[in-house]
Amino acid sequence: MALRERLNDEMKAALKAREADRLGALRLLLAAVKQREVDERITLDDAGVVAVVEKMIKQRKDSIAQYEKAARQDLADKEKFEIAILEAYLPQQLSGPEIEAIVSEALAATGAKSAADMGKVMGVVKPKLAGRADMGKVSALVKARLAGQ
Repeated sequence: MALRERLNDEMKAALKAREADRLGALRLLLAAVKQREVDERITLDDAGVVAVVEKMIKQRKDSIAQYEKAARQDLADKEKFEIAILEAYLPQQLSGPEIEAIVSEALAATGAKSAADMGKVMGVVKPKLAGRADMGKVSALVKARLAGQ
């Protein structure tokens, strides 16, 4: 089943079960997916939907930091709940050793020697890890490996 269909089915189930918080989070996600489709005049595939989910999770993490800074734990908890729902639509996350193996493979394939080659390495790594790892951490790992060479 396509991710988009799964979202619609789970939204209907949340509606029938009267789970207001879950329903709200799913409606926000579907609205973001539809907005991107309208803006770009395309129909998103699973990879596109995953990209929207990742963006929404990042936004919520930023919001949590701001809410906790402002001592608004109630709002931070709501954002954490939404993150938990959104993460269910991401593919299985890779472990640290798996990520390191892919980065090592990309470093060897590109022949990267310095930080100036980081773009080449990330260009090889990103399609393999998109949605399956935190790209910020991957970028830091690549940068550390290039600095250590």
